Amino acid sequence: MKIISYNVNGIRAAINKGFIDWLKSANPDVICLQEIKAMESQLDLQLFEDAGYKYNYWFSAEKKGYSGVAILSKTEPQHVEYGTGIASMDSEGRNIRADFNGISVMSLYLPSGTNAARLDHKLEYMDMFQNYINQLKQDIPNLVVCGDYNICHDAIDIHNPKMKGVSGFLPVEREWIGNFIASGFTDAFRHMHPERQEFSWWSYRANARANNKGWRLDYTMVSQPLQPQIQRAVILTEAVHSDHCPVLVEIES
Repeated sequence: MKIISYNVNGIRAAINKGFIDWLKSANPDVICLQEIKAMESQLDLQLFEDAGYKYNYWFSAEKKGYSGVAILSKTEPQHVEYGTGIASMDSEGRNIRADFNGISVMSLYLPSGTNAARLDHKLEYMDMFQNYINQLKQDIPNLVVCGDYNICHDAIDIHNPKMKGVSGFLPVEREWIGNFIASGFTDAFRHMHPERQEFSWWSYRANARANNKGWRLDYTMVSQPLQPQIQRAVILTEAVHSDHCPVLVEIES
């Protein structure tokens, strides 16, 4: 099962930059999207169906042009769960999950902590999300939580580890994602590549991507029962439809 996660920073803008042709070429079984910035009614769904993704599910933010997640699949899931029941985040369209036979895939978009109020919002949600996942794993042990976590876990995941006062690399955020992994998940990319430094997001400023001054914010977190089935995990840096690039995991199903 080939799963890709991609923060597209606006699905309509990504389509205009060749996203559909790229999707056909990448050919995942399931793709999780974040920051779609669109309502389903604003999209030409036939584009995705023609690319092979007859089953596409969109969970938009209430605020137009903001946040939102989606899952596109070649096969029909047994169940799709929109949101988590956490009202403060469901209104921002930050979680969608599709359950397949033997594996459940979630698209997650954690908030960024761009100011003090949003950082408090992010930290509150992270705690609630951890509690939600703890409960979910009791019913669905085979879980892949893909998405933009808006956190660099370790120094290897950021081009400048001295940036300790910036949200995304704060000690409290790094501690949370470490605890999330310790609660029963494997960071698939780091599991397969313990010492490789690659990034999945670059600022649009100061020619950051060309200079590879990036951050690894996007993860495929695989629950422990599935760890032995991880076949491959890579960062697809050649995709340039967004300030993020996609991350991929292949799991023997």
